[in-house]
This record gives sequence, C-alpha cells and structure tokens, in this order.
Amino acid sequence: MNEARRVRWFATGARAATGAVLSAGAVVAVAVAVAGPWPTVAHEPVAVSAVPTPSDTIAVCDGGILVAGRAADRADEIAVAAVQTPLVGAEGAFEERALTADGVAGLPGVPAFTAAPVGDAAVPLSAAAAGRVGADDIAGFAVDACRTPLFDSWLVGGSTRTGETDLVVLANPGDVAATVELTVFGVNGPDVPPGGSGVAVPARSQIVIPLSGLARGQDSPVLRVTASGAPVRASLQSSIVRTLAPGGVDQQSVVAVPARIQVIPGVVVTRNQPRGGTMESTTVARLLAPAGDGQAQVTVTAIGRAEPVLGPIQVPLTEGVPVALELPGLAIGSYAVTVEATVPVVSAVWQTTGFGQGDDFAWMTAAPELVRPTLIVVPSGPLPRLHLVNRGDSDVSVQVRLIEGAGADATVSVPGGGAAAVPIARDTVWEIDPGAAEGVYGQVTMSGTRTLAGYAIWPSDAAADPVTVYP
Repeated sequence: MNEARRVRWFATGARAATGAVLSAGAVVAVAVAVAGPWPTVAHEPVAVSAVPTPSDTIAVCDGGILVAGRAADRADEIAVAAVQTPLVGAEGAFEERALTADGVAGLPGVPAFTAAPVGDAAVPLSAAAAGRVGADDIAGFAVDACRTPLFDSWLVGGSTRTGETDLVVLANPGDVAATVELTVFGVNGPDVPPGGSGVAVPARSQIVIPLSGLARGQDSPVLRVTASGAPVRASLQSSIVRTLAPGGVDQQSVVAVPARIQVIPGVVVTRNQPRGGTMESTTVARLLAPAGDGQAQVTVTAIGRAEPVLGPIQVPLTEGVPVALELPGLAIGSYAVTVEATVPVVSAVWQTTGFGQGDDFAWMTAAPELVRPTLIVVPSGPLPRLHLVNRGDSDVSVQVRLIEGAGADATVSVPGGGAAAVPIARDTVWEIDPGAAEGVYGQVTMSGTRTLAGYAIWPSDAAADPVTVYP
C-alpha cells in the first residue's frame, strides 16, 4: 500500500468512526429528550362566572277539581266540580291574573301569580290550593302546589282502566302561544299519538285533554310534555269510580328532570296491607327509564328508623317502558321511598286509603333536592305534615321559619341516611332552610282515615346559581 492509499484509508476510517460516534450521540440525545420533561405551552380558556339576570317568578295553579262526562247528553264536556282558592306567599309584591279556562264549564279562570324581580334579585313566591268534593260521580280531597311553567316535564301517573278518569291540564301564563308535544310511554315504548302532536295552548290560557284519548289501553303510562314557543305548566287530575261508587280524586304535578336518584319523602300508609302483595295493593311505585336499559334499586324506609322496612328491591328497566312495582306489607305509618338507578329515571308512588265508597287516593311524586332556602305554602287540609329526607351521612338540622299565619319556628333534626316528619300548621307560609347540607328532600302531606293528598317541595328558583361562560 503506497502512501497516498494509506492516507485515504485512514481518512475514510476516521470519517466512519466520527459518524458512528455522532449517530450514537444523537440516539442517546433523543432518548434523553423523550424521557426528560419538555417545555409546554398551555392556554387556559377564558372563563367568566356570571349570575343570570333574574326573571319573573311565576306560579300557576289548577283552578279547580275537574270532572269529565258529567252530563249524559254531553259526554265529552269537562266541568269544574269544585273551585279552589289558592293560598299565596311571597317575599315581595306580586300580581295575580286569571288565565282563560278554555273548554271547562263553570270555571271562571285559572289563577296565575307573577312576582317581578327587585334589583338584581328575584322574589321568592309560592302558592298551593286544596279542595274537597263529594258528589255521586266524583269524591275526595286534593291538594297541589302551584308550579312554574317548563319547556320539558314529566307526568308519572294515571291509567285508562275502566272507572279511572285522568285529565292532562296544560296552562300557558305567557303572552306568546305555546305548541306542545305529548309523548306517551307505555307497554310498547314511546309514542306520540295523533292527539298529542302539535297541541296549541294559546297565550294566557289553559286547556284540558283526556288521557284516554292519548294512552288508550295503558294501565301504567308516563307522559313527557315538551313545549316550544313558551313554557307550560302541566298537571294531571285523576278520579276513580268503582261500581258507581266514587273512590277518590287527586291533583298531581310533574317530575321536572329524570335522575339516577329519585326520592319520594312522604308516603303515608293509612291501611295495613298483607305481605306478598294483592291484586288491590294500597301502595304501588311507578318507574320509567326514558333513555336506556338499566337497573333500579327501590328502598322503603320508615320515619324514625335507619334500616329499610322493605328492600332494596332490584327492578330491571327497559328503555321507554314503565314499570309498576307493588310495595307490600307496609304497616300504618309514614315512609320515604328512594329509587337508585344506573340510568336516569322518573318515578312516583300511588297510594289509596282503601277500595270502598268514600276512600281516597294520591300520587306522591319524586322531589328535587333542596339546595337553598325555599318558601312553601300549606293550605287548609287534614293533618298536614312536613316530611324531610337526608341522604347524607351526617345528621342535619333544617330550619323551618314561619313567614305568615299562626305557628312557631322550629328546627327539624334529620338523621344521616334517614327521614323525619313533623306536624305543620295549616293556612301558613314557611321558609325551609337546609343550610349548607346536601341531599335534603321535602314533601308536604295531608292525610286522614279516608283522606290522602300531598305534593313535593321544589327548591326556590329565586336565587339562580352562577354559571360559567367560555367566550
């Protein structure tokens, strides 16, 4: 090998060695860079916490206890069997207007109350009405809270069995007409019947639709009420006649939102029922999972007891198909019913004092959680009681403050995971304050030997929670 070739060989070897070293260094550098922390650039979205501008507080009532087909020559006519005068409570000025009762004979108008906001705060407003009727074709006692109109709500109750008459009541207190779609959930799932599509509810008026025309052949229906144009207040009025003997009447408000936890705080049993269930059960729960198959667990707890007296009962849920569940063996007393499900559900409990002439029944709907001080109105009725459920682990003290009427302030202790019930004076207005406690639910019931009624307590919408806006 001459000198020139040796020089080229060494140069080539040096370049190869240098390349190998640089390649190995690059591999090590990349490995270290991957393993080590890299600088990051994070952009936090701009978030603004804002309190919604307060709007009018509105409460719409039923106006009266209704009856259908009273006159033989006018079988499709709906008439008023008893006019109800609501009791109203407000922490400020309010106005009353009478909505037109379209198609209801003898009903002068439907009471609706409006409280305008003061400054940056809405005015708490609450109303409720009770009434008793005793006629050959309809008899019983009914009480219901006057509610705010909604764009979406659920009616859990009613039946089209022989002897049962149910009326869907739709009220529009606004100045713009509403169009309503009624979806019936039955044994074959959801259906919008011809009479439930494009239902017009004129401004400042109430209309009434017989359930039999919407859910023919359904023993345990659930209705979804969807409004456009303007929100509506929906309710269900029910009555039963057994072999020409009236067996009770009821007025029932909606369940606002499907949820995985449903609580019925006040179930009052006035008649012992044999264990194992009967064809005429005095207490029956109705459940619906509107948007998915799942499993529900139903528990019945007696007031003052920590352990359930019934359940947990496992209930399979099929999307869109209501389930009726008998709650047998309940002795005379007060109970709370809790539904815990793997999918959102709506629920209510049907009860009766018996099956003879002069007996009464009621639908007790699920109550939303109380998250702030809330006004409630207790109209005149037999043995009114306030029922409270605490789903938290710790005992809570709920303040009950008298706003109007005869009575005294009280502090109700509700055990963790338990329930409490206390007498409450009639013809009164109260403020129920759960404080900072979470998982508190409430209901007002009225009951007697042959009287049964009640309504869930809804939290006041007078203090809207802040919302986070991302521009």
